[in-house]
Amino acid sequence: MAQGSKKAVLYAICVNGIVTVLKGMAALATHSASMMNEAVHSLMDTLNQVFLLVGLIRGGRPADQTYAFGHGQKKYLWNLWSAIGLFSIGCGLGLAHAWHAWHQVGVVERPTSVSVLGLDIAPIWISAVVLFIALVLEAYVLYVAAKEFLSRMRAAGLRNPFRYLRQADDPTLIAVLLEDSIAVTGVLLAATGITMTQLTGDKSWDIGFSVIIALMLGVTAIFLGMINMRLLTSIRDVGAEEAFQDICKGHPEIERFHDVRSIIVDETHTVVVAEVELREERLVGDLRKRIDAHEEALLSRVPEERLTHQVREYVETRAVIQATLERTERVIDELEKELKERCPQVFHLTVEVEGIAPSPELDSPEELLS
Repeated sequence: MAQGSKKAVLYAICVNGIVTVLKGMAALATHSASMMNEAVHSLMDTLNQVFLLVGLIRGGRPADQTYAFGHGQKKYLWNLWSAIGLFSIGCGLGLAHAWHAWHQVGVVERPTSVSVLGLDIAPIWISAVVLFIALVLEAYVLYVAAKEFLSRMRAAGLRNPFRYLRQADDPTLIAVLLEDSIAVTGVLLAATGITMTQLTGDKSWDIGFSVIIALMLGVTAIFLGMINMRLLTSIRDVGAEEAFQDICKGHPEIERFHDVRSIIVDETHTVVVAEVELREERLVGDLRKRIDAHEEALLSRVPEERLTHQVREYVETRAVIQATLERTERVIDELEKELKERCPQVFHLTVEVEGIAPSPELDSPEELLS
């Protein structure tokens, strides 16, 4: 999963870096407010995706003495910084430039032609070529991100992309997908504003669409911030909890379960905690045989001259405890194995065995022994 996200991020960094330079040069040459805000937009996208890449690299580190479950949540933190910081800055810069451009209407005249390699070219054609190149490149990056997004959506058994967009646990891929969707939309908006200005001669079209582009950055910052905040606040893995409950209902040695909880550390690490009670008749079935085996093994390790009454009592007690614990641990291992098969993201399962529940068919312990 991380490899797919990293591929999408690397494509996005390269493409947005190129597009930022092209849009910036075109904005300086044509004095277009929309083109300048598109340059700011692409610059923020590029810097944001650098942050995403840093988050992927740092978040991919394994567990150590300080981070027991790995560094996965660092990815959400870097994503949060990039979303709130960079996109908010981009929104502010875009609005400030639109305001400045509005006050410069009628004061600064746009050039009627731009000299490129000795050729005089109309600004509209420079804008058209740059926007077309940007549209093709950003549409390709959007295709790469959308392909990865849809493959994960199908793997999760969902068909509604908007529903999966809200539920997906990889904010890096969501960030790239949204950024490139908005980037393509921004190119179309800039093209519309520049075209309307060219047709009508009214510069307010160009400035108005530049404001819309800036506001899109602000909306993106809020949405991505909400996604990363959700994943940084110990959200539950409902799918893992439901799978655990289903496994417990079908397990012959579990009488009841309760207090099932989970924490998503990152998209590949979920911790599940629960309390269960075991069926008495299932555990006691071959308990005597296992106790005798443990007792015999323990006694064989004690010299004959040390086999006092106190030692025999200790051996009997320890054999009972050891046999019971082994049986209980085996049940827990079975639960964990089946849960990890159904939900590979489950990193750890903690089960607290509260006690052994008496069989509802038996009225007394004497009936169990008869």
